[in-house]
Amino acid sequence: MTKLLEQFDFSGKVVVITGGSRGLGHSMALGFAELGAKVAVASRKLDSCEQTVKEIRALGSDASAHAMHVGKWSDCDRLFEEVYARWGRADVLINNAGLSPLAPSLLETNEELFDKVIGVNLKGPFRLSALFGSRMVAGDGGAIINVSSTASIRPGADTAPYSASKAGLNALTIALAQEYGPKVRVNCIIPGPFHTDISKGWSRTEEFTRRARANFPLQRAGEPDEIVGAAIYFASPAASFTTGTTLVIDGGSSSPFVKTPHE
Repeated sequence: MTKLLEQFDFSGKVVVITGGSRGLGHSMALGFAELGAKVAVASRKLDSCEQTVKEIRALGSDASAHAMHVGKWSDCDRLFEEVYARWGRADVLINNAGLSPLAPSLLETNEELFDKVIGVNLKGPFRLSALFGSRMVAGDGGAIINVSSTASIRPGADTAPYSASKAGLNALTIALAQEYGPKVRVNCIIPGPFHTDISKGWSRTEEFTRRARANFPLQRAGEPDEIVGAAIYFASPAASFTTGTTLVIDGGSSSPFVKTPHE
């Protein structure tokens, strides 16, 4: 194996992924497993996590399943404890779990919904990063990757709480990089429209396809596998001088000169 390829060998490493049982998180979990990583898969439903664990083991790696609600600090604390009890280490934390409900209007966004969105998208990543980041600093170091959204840089009225929470995650990335450097690098992926379980209600409609072809440079939504390379780069030694930064992966759809399908 060449020195370059060795940077992408995750044998012996442990990668923790929230929202790791479906969508972008599922693809990242399988991608890291293919490179030898052990993966702690966390999401709301234990059976979904266990199914992903089976897929990872079929690839020749190992994994663990963790049911948890990212918006609850007690669950974040438990995940942290379970990971270290099971694996004895964590080298990469990927804050991928997210919640993106729509509301008819800002006035009709109730407090419960607002708190739930902020809890999952911002409060949880804050707590998990504090737990895992401080432990990484005390140990061999590591990497934290936050998964944001282009809604954080191009917000819409129908996604205001979601956009605000993801914008907060962008800001949190910079603060975490300052807090935990130089032993821990913290970066953020900002995905645009992807075909996932959550988005399939609109990403595969004829209207979206028509608008994407007319307005997006790549003329389509992304496939979940197309996020994996960025996560691997940020987690690997190849990104040894990269921290506190964001990477937009959106097929060019968030350019200020491009109209989104919702506009």
